[in-house]
Amino acid sequence: MYNKYPLLVLFVYFSCFTKAFSQEIIPLYNNGQVPNAKNADIPTLTVYKAVGKSTGTGVIICSGGAYRGVADIVEGIPAAKKLTAAGITCFLVQYRVPDSSKMTHKEIVPVMDAQRAIQYVREHAKEYKIDQHKLGIMGFSAGGHLVSTLCTHLDDIYIDNPNHTDLKPNFMVLIYPVISFSDSLTHELSRKLLIGPEITPEKVQYYSNELHIFESTPPTFIVHAMDDNEVNVKNTLYFYAELQQHHVPTKLFLYAKGRHAFGAYNREATVQWIDPCIEWITSKK
Repeated sequence: MYNKYPLLVLFVYFSCFTKAFSQEIIPLYNNGQVPNAKNADIPTLTVYKAVGKSTGTGVIICSGGAYRGVADIVEGIPAAKKLTAAGITCFLVQYRVPDSSKMTHKEIVPVMDAQRAIQYVREHAKEYKIDQHKLGIMGFSAGGHLVSTLCTHLDDIYIDNPNHTDLKPNFMVLIYPVISFSDSLTHELSRKLLIGPEITPEKVQYYSNELHIFESTPPTFIVHAMDDNEVNVKNTLYFYAELQQHHVPTKLFLYAKGRHAFGAYNREATVQWIDPCIEWITSKK
């Protein structure tokens, strides 16, 4: 029989899948004290525990969504499922997307939430049976911009850190990332929503992350499709070139086809990026 409510059925299906797969949802900030908030959503961290024997590795995941939403169903959750099956504990960040009606200094808020996620996981590493020196961060699309911003601006700390917890990830994984806010490379909607409506040269320079790589930048695994019709593959190629120039250990995984937002599974390829990525992650000492 024809279903009059296909979207409702799909929503219920994925909601049930998410609840069955996830194990713990934690507010990122204690006692509802969300920084830079006016009328804010509550950012959370969803824990997906390693299946079977743990490798002691943890990965914080930031899905994409052009800074107007967070596409966990397509990106973060399927990636977490693959990683946990390999013994890696995952932490999915429901970070706040920039919105001046809900927060002050909206452009720093996504990175603020990612920094808090790193802080929380490191401070609870024993509880989750992970080695705090084997904690990485993964980002898709605009989530990749968030992650690369965090990892190329390591001295810019936006949260209270009384215990002086190390907020630098041990590695980063970027999947079809937005890297640059320069006119010729950027994803315009992501740029507009993060730093608009006044897009100044200073903000463009600061958030063009290919310009801020140092030898201290974390080791990086990058994935992109050459035919990406949303985020120009040159974002990845320029970032990779700068990483190489600064002697940052880097693995580049390019698809000929796949376009954008293929998540953990590229239907146009026989080899899936997440398998060599898992090998790369678990090889970290």
